[in-house]
Amino acid sequence: MSNSAPLWTPSKERIAAAPLTAFMAEASQKAGRKFSHYAELHAWSVADREAFWNLVWDFCGVVGDKGERVLIDGDRMPGAQFFPDASLNFAENLLKKTGPSDAIVFKGEDKVTRRLSWDELHALVSRLQQLFRSLGVKQGDRVAAMMPNMPETVAAMLAAASIGAVWSSCSPDFGEQGVLDRFGQIEPVVFIAPDGYYYNGKQIDVAAKIAAVAKELPTVRKVLVVDYLGKAREVAAGVEGAQALDEALAPFTPAKVNFERLPFSHPLYILFSSGTTGIPKCIVHSAGGTLLQHVKEQRLHAGIEEGDRFFYFTTCGWMMWNWLVSGLASGATLLLYDGSPFHPDGNVLFDFADAEKMTYFGTSAKFIDSVRKAGLRPIETHDLSSVRTLSSTGSPLSPEGFAFVYDGIKKDVHLASISGGTDIVSCFVLGVPTEPVWIGEIQAAGLGMAVDVWDDAGKPIRGEKGELVCTKPFTVMPIGFWNDADGAKYRAAYFERFDNVWCHGDFAEWTEHGGIVIHGRSDATLNPGGVRIGTAEIYNQVEQMPQIAEALCIGQDWDGDVRVVLFVRLAAGVSLDEALEKEIRAKIRTGASPRHVPARIVAVTDIPRTKSGKITELAVRDIVHGRPVKNKEALANPEALNLFRDIPALQS
Repeated sequence: MSNSAPLWTPSKERIAAAPLTAFMAEASQKAGRKFSHYAELHAWSVADREAFWNLVWDFCGVVGDKGERVLIDGDRMPGAQFFPDASLNFAENLLKKTGPSDAIVFKGEDKVTRRLSWDELHALVSRLQQLFRSLGVKQGDRVAAMMPNMPETVAAMLAAASIGAVWSSCSPDFGEQGVLDRFGQIEPVVFIAPDGYYYNGKQIDVAAKIAAVAKELPTVRKVLVVDYLGKAREVAAGVEGAQALDEALAPFTPAKVNFERLPFSHPLYILFSSGTTGIPKCIVHSAGGTLLQHVKEQRLHAGIEEGDRFFYFTTCGWMMWNWLVSGLASGATLLLYDGSPFHPDGNVLFDFADAEKMTYFGTSAKFIDSVRKAGLRPIETHDLSSVRTLSSTGSPLSPEGFAFVYDGIKKDVHLASISGGTDIVSCFVLGVPTEPVWIGEIQAAGLGMAVDVWDDAGKPIRGEKGELVCTKPFTVMPIGFWNDADGAKYRAAYFERFDNVWCHGDFAEWTEHGGIVIHGRSDATLNPGGVRIGTAEIYNQVEQMPQIAEALCIGQDWDGDVRVVLFVRLAAGVSLDEALEKEIRAKIRTGASPRHVPARIVAVTDIPRTKSGKITELAVRDIVHGRPVKNKEALANPEALNLFRDIPALQS
């Protein structure tokens, strides 16, 4: 892999037009010195956080009362408070725009297409707000949704937020216990669900699941069933305390939405950790912190402006849904897709991009790799001239994925690999539209984020792998965890490794260009012979091979040490024979290092992954070691775990 030249360099015209360039000019004026490069702007943003976040508020047009103070207890983590005197409403900031143009365009596979104008979105939010108030919903109450990624979901979130209620969502493919593991902890007063959904061309019935979940949520006053398949009234009739949403809304006519302005730190969202190490953590995010971080990332890093056509492939059980909907605050049209990204084939999202003149195309590393391996070349089959940015997250994007974007999708596009997580409902490291893109690298740390890479002794390192940390407080740190009154679980999750420093749990490395490479989760890091190895380094090699559909790697405790075990799901018609094993080992040895070469290679027919598509190394590691997996409901395909139990090749 040669790093002698960048894959892409923005043109002078693109740099001049970027909102980040205008922001840099204003920041230079505020700071009293000229910032010529992103690195200089970033250094100022973490050195003078008060001036930086104050400017973000103004530049991004945040609606609310800012108050006098920007930051108090700015050296305490946790404990710092941003804009302690401010009051705002999250929904008010997302509904600044009105008019007949598209606010939301929705595509549900090849079955349903709908559009909502800004005025229609306001009207729906108003009616939902009136409905919620008639049900007694008030500030701090929880509204929970097991919903597809559709317009009613966005509108219901906005209605809840307008009142000051707390929103929490998951996707309808979660199992009954998975839903209860989440919503059962937060005691919602309203539960919203669909009459079913489409996936891979099929209608998926959820009526029995809605009834079972509702029965176990005693705090719920009303179950609202949203019409997607045309069966909402029928489904609602079979659920105690349920009503079809259209019936529930019938008494209410659109009016002006009333927005309750609340403190900056008022809770907005409860998101859930998706790991498999116990009942999900309930992570509480603030309205002000989420809003300010999202508009900063979307306006400055993503370059989103009014009129943009903003898409991210996500479900409502992934934090990228929460990130996507904030695009409304910049006046962008949300392009929502629900269903399989490969139905009827792998072109469906590129068809959507073409048809709707998408400007920001957000997807996952797994999707890009699947398109590449399917032999698709959208660069030859689709007009993607409107696409300015292609973004990837969910797992590290391999160097081959980077190269394929420019070779197979579009040559002149800003490829923004981004990484953060549910824990911060945003990013630590992400794209910079005014800087070059180098193969295999995320471009930079986010503005206002004091990101670094530390060794085990807590010392900053360069050109070596270590722990991704954030050394200063930032606006979107969680308020805390639900049902964690003394904050012990919250502190244990992020602050026990290094005192007063956020340790994120990613294994990362700075590059010579000032970019960063994420090598996977540090809790899944391999440690053969005491040397830490990132699993992503192995995946980057084997997933280049056409014989390998996907791979999963763990460290197995063996003979007083740890040995590397590689599981591979093979392409159709391929078998794992001695020759292929030899080829895999050679590929890893030459592309990574001899230390990365697995001691055992095992073929499996499926690889377990979470609902958001992340492979679950820790769950497989537990199975291999005979330990129970506590939260199988977090998995999209828990039955796949059985493939890793009592494997003879791992007994010797």
